Amino acid sequence: MNKISIIGAGMTGSTTAHWLAEREIADLVLVDIVEGMPQGKALDLLEALPIVGSDVSVVGSNDYAATKGSDIIVITAGIPRKPGMSREDLLTTNAQIVRAGVENTLKHSPDAIYIILTNPLDTMAYLAMQVGKLPRERIMGQAGVLDSARMRAFVALETGVSVENIHCYVMGGHGDEMVPLTRHSNVAGIPLRDLLPADKLEAIVNRTRKGGGEIVNLLKTGSAYYAPAAAVAQMAEAILKDKHLIVPASAYMQGEYGLKDMFFGAPVQLGRGGVEKIVEYKLDADEKAALAASAAAVKESIGVMMGLVKI
Repeated sequence: MNKISIIGAGMTGSTTAHWLAEREIADLVLVDIVEGMPQGKALDLLEALPIVGSDVSVVGSNDYAATKGSDIIVITAGIPRKPGMSREDLLTTNAQIVRAGVENTLKHSPDAIYIILTNPLDTMAYLAMQVGKLPRERIMGQAGVLDSARMRAFVALETGVSVENIHCYVMGGHGDEMVPLTRHSNVAGIPLRDLLPADKLEAIVNRTRKGGGEIVNLLKTGSAYYAPAAAVAQMAEAILKDKHLIVPASAYMQGEYGLKDMFFGAPVQLGRGGVEKIVEYKLDADEKAALAASAAAVKESIGVMMGLVKI
């Protein structure tokens, strides 16, 4: 049986375990520093599996040794955003948490593939790659699946069409500068630009960009977890089943889209080795300009981190 370890058993980590357990694709380990919490959540989930008919193991631990032999490591640990807080405000604290997660899991699973969820996402993925000295195939950030799903949900609300007919693609950094590709997005093959008036489409784009902040402001004491966790589960399944599935994700750029030495959201093909390739869309001038602005924001965040955190 495959094995997935989730570092951070808060709402996102435990919900990721929930989605994954239902898919019955791997044994699961939840690790957290809070004594009893990962153990309690793991036991609760384990007791649910006879009801849903899933035969996987679910273990909770405060010890990284429990992650030994993992195929995939998911890092969700970190402090969440609070109202008025930007993702970059989280940088220093979450950098320390991600560093510890990577260093301690690599000791026990030297060949694992990493999916990073901690914010600021693209910057934390870059940090994890540097700390773990990982090849780019084995590390990625979850962002684009989530952002694209939010856009699809908003298009479904506006059009009344099934979400299964709606295909949306969001590129760029995971933040307010992300780039929803309205020209490439469609409903059953009909381009969004042909289906929706410009003002409705612009409203959907803006809501997508601020989707995480909207939930933070509503919850007041936390951030989104259902959709981010479902996105991780989809990525993990694509890897373990060697599906060669193309999804938007944060990957290390080596010249794609004119970008280098940074993580950035782009269409990525996932298989058993992790990131198999980055797909390059042909972009128009407006899309290139928006992507450049998003890349500048990510580069700035990485620069700030490199000034604060010793790698």
